[in-house]
Amino acid sequence: MTLAGKKPQVRQRTKSPAKGAEKPASTSKTPAKTSAKTPAKTAKRAPAGKTAPRKRLARPKIPRDQIAAIFARLAEQNPEPKGELEHVNAFTLLVAVVLSAQATDAGVNKATRSLFKKADTPEKMLALGEDALREDIKTIGLYRNKAKNVIALSQALIDQYGGEVPEDRDALEQLPGVGRKTANVVMNMAFGHPTMAVDTHVFRLANRLGMAPGKTPEAVEEGLLKVVPAEYGLHAHHWLILHGRYVCKARKPMCYNCVIRDLCIFKDKTPAPGA
Repeated sequence: MTLAGKKPQVRQRTKSPAKGAEKPASTSKTPAKTSAKTPAKTAKRAPAGKTAPRKRLARPKIPRDQIAAIFARLAEQNPEPKGELEHVNAFTLLVAVVLSAQATDAGVNKATRSLFKKADTPEKMLALGEDALREDIKTIGLYRNKAKNVIALSQALIDQYGGEVPEDRDALEQLPGVGRKTANVVMNMAFGHPTMAVDTHVFRLANRLGMAPGKTPEAVEEGLLKVVPAEYGLHAHHWLILHGRYVCKARKPMCYNCVIRDLCIFKDKTPAPGA
């Protein structure tokens, strides 16, 4: 009986895997679900791997005729706006804009007045050398890294462009220390192209005035290029920079002294002192 009693137990153990076989079956469903989800996730991510569709630019918050009126008044107030970085040719302009990153135009001008008398070409800049250049610009923020970039871009201009500044934005952006804003400034001021160099002032005014709302400088640039009337394209970014620097300031805009006050949608307009 004892032996006979063990046989059913053996059979039961044999059956146990059979029952257990159902568990692997249920377990096999889990990978099936996982594998079913994986393609779904891949399918969602696949378009991102390809060329993503371009996001639509935010529409201006004000009509185009109002934008045209804003620039008409800024042009009447200052018909020939000029950039405030001192330079004598395209090369010194390029160097000045590179040096102006995270620095004031006044501070850069103070340093470059003597520098450009000694080195106003890539060849002369290389002859001056990085050590001497650092001494000339040490009053400017990040001067060590900027000195390296100026020497490197001078070498690149000689090697690739015969010492001349290229009239091409993509080529300019390949130079050491040169970003999109710098390239736009050089294209505009040195070669007369109606580019839109977006600095902090232009970015602020484009959003504050409702002309080209955007979360990035690139978005604001594209937006402004679409809405600024062609007749104002060459000087548009200069008007916005100067207006933002001296009137429409970040913290305390001088709304009481603004020629476009009635065209501005900014709600928290600053009253005149003592008002």
